[in-house]
Amino acid sequence: MTVRVGVIGAGWIGHEHIRRLTHQVTGARVTAVTDIDAARAEEAAASVGARVLPDGAAVVAADDVDAVLVTSWGPTHAEHVLNAIAAGKPVFCEKPLATTAEDCLRILEAETAHGRRLVQVGFMRRYDAGYRQMKQVIDSGRIGEPLIVHCAHRNPTVPESYTSAMAALDTAVHEVDVLRWLLDDEIVSAQVVTPRSTSKRFEHLKDPQIMLFETAKGVRIDLEVFVNCQYGYDIQCEAVGEEGLVRLPDPAAVGVRTAARHSTEVLTDWVGRFAEAFDTEFREWIAGVAAGEEPTGPSAWDGYAATVITAATVEALETGRVVGTDLKPRPTLYGGTA
Repeated sequence: MTVRVGVIGAGWIGHEHIRRLTHQVTGARVTAVTDIDAARAEEAAASVGARVLPDGAAVVAADDVDAVLVTSWGPTHAEHVLNAIAAGKPVFCEKPLATTAEDCLRILEAETAHGRRLVQVGFMRRYDAGYRQMKQVIDSGRIGEPLIVHCAHRNPTVPESYTSAMAALDTAVHEVDVLRWLLDDEIVSAQVVTPRSTSKRFEHLKDPQIMLFETAKGVRIDLEVFVNCQYGYDIQCEAVGEEGLVRLPDPAAVGVRTAARHSTEVLTDWVGRFAEAFDTEFREWIAGVAAGEEPTGPSAWDGYAATVITAATVEALETGRVVGTDLKPRPTLYGGTA
């Protein structure tokens, strides 16, 4: 079966996913595209022989669309996801699932009323080979019960439009999701410490930030977010357990010996670092849709949790307090008891 995908949002990431579904993933075909910018939609659709539709509602309702991909502006995500659930169509939504906890809860309620999972959220780190290896080690018990996790998320630079709150909402959100998954544990509080700021930042930005999280089981997490580190795109993660530790491997790179030095390349952006994870993410999603199965990737509950936790982290940054996450009880559809 070929899964016919309708795409809502043809910006950079939407264009990338259209390319991915067309050239990297078997069993998928993009049949419809829409975007607030008509010219951008025309360009994206023409590149794959799809048709342009006037808006997201038309894409969801289209007879030649089996599944929906939402890559539009974040505040529009809830509307499109809710329309897809109402139509009974699988929907892949790039993060965030929604920009408010209230909209996330509306999605949870709609999907629960539907009776089965239709929503997958685009947290691609769960599909990275290194993180999957870490997950296997932690789940196997080889390092004992996890006690501490050390993380770093570093970017060489960010544009002037990047704000201090985006360090949590756009950057650390990936760690928030992948750590909840790695530990099979929930984050219950957030705190932010701001050390001396780098002179390389724009004046309005607090950078770096150190985010401190506590989980329900008492694991302590420290996350350095440094988005003007200059030297490259560098993702680090180390889980320390009672009997050992496991560390995320750096991307494979050749060693170069020259001029009395031994060096390896450092990547400069997230596209190269997680390209294979994106491909795996979409291959597994399309295979599940084709088989008529519920998605196994990040759920609407995971999207809700990420929105709540990152909002608490922003509040912690702005107030200087330790802020509780106050998640609602997890519904049974997502493995909870509520």
